[in-house]
Amino acid sequence: MRAVPADLADRIESGAACLCHAWILTRADGVVLGFTDHDRDLVVEGVTCKAASGWTAGAAETAAGFSPGMAAAVGGFDDAALSEADLAAGLYDGARVECRAVDWSAPSLSVRLWAARVAAAKTEGGTFTLALEGPLAALDRVAGRTFGRSCDAAFGDARCGVDVAAFPGASCDKRWATCRGVFGNGLNFRGFPTAPGEDFLTLYPSDGERNDGRRR
Repeated sequence: MRAVPADLADRIESGAACLCHAWILTRADGVVLGFTDHDRDLVVEGVTCKAASGWTAGAAETAAGFSPGMAAAVGGFDDAALSEADLAAGLYDGARVECRAVDWSAPSLSVRLWAARVAAAKTEGGTFTLALEGPLAALDRVAGRTFGRSCDAAFGDARCGVDVAAFPGASCDKRWATCRGVFGNGLNFRGFPTAPGEDFLTLYPSDGERNDGRRR
């Protein structure tokens, strides 16, 4: 549950609150920047949040088709704050972004709406779009290895071990037969070729056949 400061809650309930958004961005190198969609600069949580930055509240996950825990922030470049050169240099990769609802008539009153990290960034026509990854995005990550018949190594990487230069134009379909027969790389196969498939659950002994445990 989101904890709203009592003073801010009272102002919201009475209709006296004048709300806007503020974003506080903290880069991996410790640089902190602030932005707001209000028409003047605000000091929020000790950070000066710049107005007229073009930042918007971001696209909703369902509206924009983002994966769980993903959203976006859009804004314009300001050399005094966030520049295209810094973005291209990767200075904002992995940066933490916190979005707050702020009473602009009393900026000391605010509540955090969400926090996320910058997963990717792109520029176009003097504007930027930051792909923001929230806590739910961790649910989409694969932890450890997957258990399947196909190899999960990338063709030619350290786990695969195949010298790609020795097989010009070749590609790998991740199958055990291909790994062993085409590339002679069976020892490095990173799958489980004898793993039972989904049809294993529907198999049953048949009359008149040899059922000695050797047949799948």
